[in-house]
Amino acid sequence: MTLPRIAITIGDPAGVGAEIALKALADEAMTGLAHWILIGDVAALEAAAQTTGIDMATLSCAVMPAANLPDGHELAFGELRAEYGLAAIDYVRCAVEMCLSGAADAMVTAPLNKEAVTLLGRPFSGHTEYIAELTGATESRMLLVSEKLATVHVSTHIALEQACRLNKQRIVRTIELGNEAMGWMRQKKPRIAVCGLNPHAGEHDLFGTQDSEFIAPAVAEARALGIDCTGPHSPDTIFIRGVRGEFDLIVAMYHDQGHIPMKLIDFDATVNVSLGIPIIRTSVDHGTAFDIAGKNVADATNVKAAMRLAARMAAGRMATVTDSQAVEAQETEVVTYSADKVAR
Repeated sequence: MTLPRIAITIGDPAGVGAEIALKALADEAMTGLAHWILIGDVAALEAAAQTTGIDMATLSCAVMPAANLPDGHELAFGELRAEYGLAAIDYVRCAVEMCLSGAADAMVTAPLNKEAVTLLGRPFSGHTEYIAELTGATESRMLLVSEKLATVHVSTHIALEQACRLNKQRIVRTIELGNEAMGWMRQKKPRIAVCGLNPHAGEHDLFGTQDSEFIAPAVAEARALGIDCTGPHSPDTIFIRGVRGEFDLIVAMYHDQGHIPMKLIDFDATVNVSLGIPIIRTSVDHGTAFDIAGKNVADATNVKAAMRLAARMAAGRMATVTDSQAVEAQETEVVTYSADKVAR
């Protein structure tokens, strides 16, 4: 199969993004997974190359240089600057455009700094929402994936009080999106468990009625669509059941319900995936690490996991499209033959 083409954005130039990207690309194990395309300003990439001692000419990747920082710019590692926030979102915009045009099959994002972006005078809640805006997607979800388990969230960056105002159709759609993504990754139908909102999933409405009013009907509707899912399950035990192999995907009702166990399970290798958008995007699950930027101590383990997952998902999606096209071609042949036979 043809290798997927995957764009990698370096995130905030003052953070560790460029450093970990170069370290990951220098790993020979990553070379044969995809055609990698690195997006960033030359000044930021050169600063990272100097920090790490990695000769970019030796890397098996293409470089798409941006034009946000002037030539000869002396990078200020660890500093919060509006121009760095602007550069970071410009890299993302470029990668999204490549994915939409077909020039790339997926994208991987290194961390940016939300505060640096807001210094531009615009609201910004994160990569996922920004990419949804760029692609015209009306909804998006966050999926956390490790080799041990995956969790998709019904809601993420909102107040807990607001997250508790459940919507049945949003839960159903979250289950659908998680089911589709896990199919690309695993190449098989996933087993899905849906968390309750309240302790013990409400325990027959003793501790709240949201589980029976919204979550149980959503699970029933998803099952009617042919999805292998059960719930609502008690949130305090379902993750350990997943780790032990009973489930492939857990549906969490809100941010911390899913994030806390996933980061405990595998902090270093857990990958952030955006769902509900028309492109494949994976990301590291850590921040810009301003305190260690420019010191050559940043660990590339997480970005390599994000790159591997992007390659796996892109290949899975490509295979799905190819299979669909083959089926369509076969159906066209049958119809053509039948029509020809009738004509005779």
